[in-house]
Amino acid sequence: MVNRLSASDATFYRLENTTTPMYVQSLYILRSPRGGLSYERLLETVEQRLPQTPRYRQKIREVTMSLARPVWVDDHDFDVTYHVRHLAVPSPGSDRQLHELIAQLGQQPFDRHRPLWEMYLIEGLADHRVALYIKSHQALINGMAAPAIGHVIVDRTQRPPAFDEDIWVPRREPGTAELVLGAVGDWVTTPRTQLRAVGSNIAEMAIGSGPLAWVGRQAVDAARAIARGTAPHTPMNTQVSQNRLFTVAHGALDDYRAVRARYDCDINDVVLAVITGALRNWLLSRGEPVASTRTVRAMAPLSVGPDHHDNAGQSQPIGAVAPFLVDLPVGEPNPVIRLSQIAYATESHPTPTDRVDARTILTVSGFAPPTLHAMGVRVATGFAGFTGRVFNLLITNAPGAQRQLYVCGAKLLETYSVPPLLPNKALTIGVTSYNGTLYYGVNADRKAMSDVAMAPALLDEALAELLEAAK
Repeated sequence: MVNRLSASDATFYRLENTTTPMYVQSLYILRSPRGGLSYERLLETVEQRLPQTPRYRQKIREVTMSLARPVWVDDHDFDVTYHVRHLAVPSPGSDRQLHELIAQLGQQPFDRHRPLWEMYLIEGLADHRVALYIKSHQALINGMAAPAIGHVIVDRTQRPPAFDEDIWVPRREPGTAELVLGAVGDWVTTPRTQLRAVGSNIAEMAIGSGPLAWVGRQAVDAARAIARGTAPHTPMNTQVSQNRLFTVAHGALDDYRAVRARYDCDINDVVLAVITGALRNWLLSRGEPVASTRTVRAMAPLSVGPDHHDNAGQSQPIGAVAPFLVDLPVGEPNPVIRLSQIAYATESHPTPTDRVDARTILTVSGFAPPTLHAMGVRVATGFAGFTGRVFNLLITNAPGAQRQLYVCGAKLLETYSVPPLLPNKALTIGVTSYNGTLYYGVNADRKAMSDVAMAPALLDEALAELLEAAK
């Protein structure tokens, strides 16, 4: 029996192009152990964890004449050293050099004849640090059942328990005739499903247990989005080029908690308010008119708890992500009023309040944010395919463990998400909370957002405004 790509995975695979590849990326900054973090140690760790992510040893094979969705097949020539690579920046490497390298690596396409992922150990950083950069195709990651490789290589202790020896024997790859016969059989037994699968419209973007269940869920969410009308035009909404810029920012989680406690809202509300303040000042720096009623609409998917039931009545496991469109009041000059407007919007949203928090994530093996960010991208990509401009930018926000974690025995110091750019959206922001800090990964189009280096200072300024008001 062939293992066919889901409707959503097939869509991610087929509809990407050179300017908007469907790659989800993570950047880990590690404290180099006393003896250093060797490439061989990383290879050993990755090989130990591959059984937890079976898709990372599989490649995608097309069916003749696209009679059916492509299939997952084991890569008989799988070579972990092809996927796990070793680089360095000129020592002592700066963060700016690292971020430029990440932007360049994110632009490079995958070899579609191999499993669609890469990992880079990057040495040469100042202050006894090394970086780990991971890039995976969106089709590889579909919740906790198909987690990201960056999810499973993180440990709670410096010396994790030994793993059982993995003896992997690739399964036989089906022949062309077998794939064609399987496709014909699918057409005979489920013709309607196959019509949806072969098409390239938005009905393919299934994010749940199956296409039929998804149609009911997405129809309700889509109707809500369309009813809100077209999102306003911003400088962020333009044709995206092939080139990227990447930068980061971070802030103490206690500062966000202080604002949350003062104004009785959620951490997520404070994060969105900080981003709103930064966007406001960025627009002003460009000489953009910022009327008091001006807004920027964000897609900010929310992680939901295991007891949440979606619009089709389907129970969602940990790792499920619900769509959430929010109008960020960039025209409002008062930071407290901006926060209150955002808090009201999130409180009135029909998504339940049992969102996954950091304490829940602690019960999940590994480090869930890479998988949760990928699920947020999956949700947003479905909405991005609708006719018209449904939202202006994507903001993914994933909670992580509030304790020290390790990769290959090295301390995990910082963690950043690098969400992909979507069509006509030149900016995405990934926010990750970990060990007392909020980390912002800002991915932007080099041509449309050449001034994205301002982002860290603008985010810091927006948080400072809220902290001053909260005194």
